[in-house]
Amino acid sequence: MRTDNQSFLGGPPRDFILLGVSGRPWLELPLFVVLLVSYVLAMLGNIAIILVSRLDSQLHSPMYFFLSHLSFLDLCYTTTTVPQMLVNLGSSRKTISYGGCTVQYAVFHWLGCTECIVLAAMALDRYVAICEPLRYALIMHRPLCQQLVAMAWLSGFGNSLIQVVLTVQLPFCGRQVLDNFFCEVPAMIKLSCADTTVNDTTLAVLVAFFVLVPLALILLSYGFIARAVLQIQSSKARHKAVGTCSSHLAVVSLFYLPAIYMYLQPPASYSQEQGKFISLFYSIITPTLNPFIYTLRNKDVKGALRKLLAKLWRLCRR
Repeated sequence: MRTDNQSFLGGPPRDFILLGVSGRPWLELPLFVVLLVSYVLAMLGNIAIILVSRLDSQLHSPMYFFLSHLSFLDLCYTTTTVPQMLVNLGSSRKTISYGGCTVQYAVFHWLGCTECIVLAAMALDRYVAICEPLRYALIMHRPLCQQLVAMAWLSGFGNSLIQVVLTVQLPFCGRQVLDNFFCEVPAMIKLSCADTTVNDTTLAVLVAFFVLVPLALILLSYGFIARAVLQIQSSKARHKAVGTCSSHLAVVSLFYLPAIYMYLQPPASYSQEQGKFISLFYSIITPTLNPFIYTLRNKDVKGALRKLLAKLWRLCRR
């Protein structure tokens, strides 16, 4: 990664300016309100999913084990970016330190890649539950579930580490203005004044692996699931199988479609204006919707939530 006859004296910048919607100041207050409400809902919804998955014995199954990890990922995902966005939208000084920026895109990519694999593990769980119901407990045993989640976290961390090592070497030649709501690797690469071929290629290869391979496994699992569902004679059993899978498919669509648009397009066609709003969507809207998607279509989760709320109400009345 060599610079083009330019040098950035004094090392990396002390901080970056995150433009956000500075060009449309009338949007800042409505966006602040939307982000604040969405963040509160995301926190409450995902914490509720984690609590009921841990506290209700009826939800001690692989499906809810993975769901609780997905909710924890979404909690971390929003907390990595939203508080900083709220601070910037509420003040005239829209900056983030160089170190804070590095930590933000490192954790963001770690969590994103981890979520890709957790979603694939959830698809595997649904495949075994519907296509191999008699062997479900034997196949999806607790140690396997723990190993799948550990693999997801470790591989996500490995990808993030590679991205960070390559990105921190980029010179910026005095450029400090990021046309984004938060720090993200594609935006950092775009800002650099160096030849970023290595960064672009590495990002494309790793993201293609972490996005397309899990997505292919998810689609393959659901291909087998669809075939098995069509062979079910009972309409009630068929409806239940479709219901448990439709929530997961909705979450997969909300997560993967923006990620594919954001990371798998050629660098030359990358639009910063579109990219920052796509980033905003999957960093806050998707984690906010996930708990509602799972609770609205799942009688077990709704029942567990009602019992939890009833217990809390009794405690408050004492």
